[in-house]
Amino acid sequence: MELFDAISRRRDVRAEYTGERIDADSLRRILHAGHAAPSVGNSQPWDFVVVQDTARLEAFAAHVAERRRAFADSLPAERKEVFNPIKIEGIRESGTGIVVTYDPERGGPHILGRHTIDETGLMSVTLAIENMWLAATALGLGMGWVSFYEEDFLADFVGCTGSQRPVAWLCVGPVSHLEEVPDLVRFGWNHGRSLDDAVHQERLP
Repeated sequence: MELFDAISRRRDVRAEYTGERIDADSLRRILHAGHAAPSVGNSQPWDFVVVQDTARLEAFAAHVAERRRAFADSLPAERKEVFNPIKIEGIRESGTGIVVTYDPERGGPHILGRHTIDETGLMSVTLAIENMWLAATALGLGMGWVSFYEEDFLADFVGCTGSQRPVAWLCVGPVSHLEEVPDLVRFGWNHGRSLDDAVHQERLP
């Protein structure tokens, strides 16, 4: 698949997983794409924890369901009505989770490029995530980013120690199809902005 096709076709996949597990070669290729991402000072501050044990997938899915209910209960009635039909994860159905973590101490105390903007370490991790997402799309697979969790819960779940922290749980697996229109647009949650609205010349308005 051409790069621009993958960018255009990429979706945050929730409901389209077939229930089959990703094959080992494809999983390795996705992880390699993540590890090939640029990182500040070449620190590569990420780790990838692959979760495929059924009981562990169930346990994390149960935690996410609790957090989903808490979010729904916090919404005004009209927004809750829009939110309720939206599926927010495919933890069980995908059969594979990749937890991407960030270690700000990776690379030592003097990381080239992070002296004035410390967040470049975390930004590096998100670049790895995007690489994996595009790789999954190019392979005809689905990926979805789950963020309905308590950070301390997931950190303990995957064994983070010291300064390590989880950044994302990514569901990945074979899909029946990729939706033409993103879910949050289809369900009316947020229709996004046009490119023209986001581009400015010289200064912000």
